Amino acid sequence: MNVRIRLGRGVPMQHRKGKNRHVALALAGVFAPASVMAFILALWRIAADMSATTKFAITEGPFSHWHVWVVIAVVLAVTAVRLNRYGRGEESQG
Repeated sequence: MNVRIRLGRGVPMQHRKGKNRHVALALAGVFAPASVMAFILALWRIAADMSATTKFAITEGPFSHWHVWVVIAVVLAVTAVRLNRYGRGEESQG
């Protein structure tokens, strides 16, 4: 015995450009302050190395170096700028 179930077609998928722009803007809003925080941690580590401030909170591992914090800050800032441009519809062609 063969049973066939017939379903309606439903709503067709929409292929519109930039449908996640609100998500991009929300992530950019989080990444921008996170990049500032990472830069502040890099400055704290540099100041701790020069004995200008208290001891840095992270003493071991890769996050105990200021170089890592600067790279993280730059990556977050660039990503925030790119996400802002995408979210506002200003992405470049190319």
